Amino acid sequence: MVNKKAIKKHREPPFHVVKRDDMPWWGAWGIRVATIIAAFLLVGLLSMALSGRSLFETYGIMFSGVFGRIFEGRTMMLWKYLQEIAILLALALALTPAFKMKFWNCGAEGQALMGGLASIICMIELGPKLPYPVLIIVIAVTSIVAGAIWGVIPAIFKAVFNTNETLFTLMMNYIATQIIAYYVYIKGGGSNVINPVEYGNFPAVGSNDYFVNIILVAVITIVMFVYLKYSKQGYEISVVGESQNTARYIGINVKKVIVRTMVISGALCGVTGMLLVAGKDHSINVNSVGGQGFTAILMSWLGQFNPFIMAVMTALVVFLRIGVAKVADTALLNSSFSEIMVGVVILMLVGCEFFINYSFKFKHNKKEAKV
Repeated sequence: MVNKKAIKKHREPPFHVVKRDDMPWWGAWGIRVATIIAAFLLVGLLSMALSGRSLFETYGIMFSGVFGRIFEGRTMMLWKYLQEIAILLALALALTPAFKMKFWNCGAEGQALMGGLASIICMIELGPKLPYPVLIIVIAVTSIVAGAIWGVIPAIFKAVFNTNETLFTLMMNYIATQIIAYYVYIKGGGSNVINPVEYGNFPAVGSNDYFVNIILVAVITIVMFVYLKYSKQGYEISVVGESQNTARYIGINVKKVIVRTMVISGALCGVTGMLLVAGKDHSINVNSVGGQGFTAILMSWLGQFNPFIMAVMTALVVFLRIGVAKVADTALLNSSFSEIMVGVVILMLVGCEFFINYSFKFKHNKKEAKV
């Protein structure tokens, strides 16, 4: 006998979220471009409201904060802007092979710090003893090796013991930070700073100290694009990322691919640490990377693992970070205002990806179903 009390009316939800069929590329990019325009407009309106300036004046301050007096032939601000893009893009490029393989490497901070540590040790200990060309080679090799070692440790544990790479790489960040803190304490004579080192710095081109960094990252961008798109190893990374079972079925050694890819990812993070130490700061501390390793994760994902698209997204985010910081500085706003605005823009960009991949299906008018 059916218990009538157990029979309840069931209301269907007013809509369902369903996965879209493949959207045409022009439709997807139309949504992304519209989102970027809307994000710029929102940032301008919020900055205008809080600074008390007009919208065009606000954008003018942002532009001058990033590019300076470029129309007067003064390009130093432009080079600094390109330098900031280079560092963030280098980290994003380093993470891309691992993320495309669906190995969630959250350890870019630690891997870059270890690369930077190798650089500063060579600069301090070997700088007065080696010829400059040899010193630069030694710095490059040791930075690459240090970053690769810090990246391959969690990869080995993942391949052999199937550990959680997200937690493992995050914990490796904390270990690297404490190692840097200890080294700085020893070499800084008990302070939190090591004075800029005069040996092993990248050469300046004219009065431009950032040219070498920018060129190196531009070359890495092109090489990474070719590697992921046209090389056999890039193909193996894609297959492993799609399905490890499929990769095994067609004869790909998944464990080998995981370890090899994380060696590459860690090595490139080590290169970034070298760029920060030998090419930019000429010193090191626990904040040398400044949290950019986590921002780089978003740049890699928003760039669809395409190095050239990642470069565009990175340029956008760095422009907002520097430009809005200038607006905040002139209006005496909190220094966190810039990071908040960048967070809002990234949130909008992440949100637009949802609408690219999913749609809402609204129910038709019909009687409620009884269960």
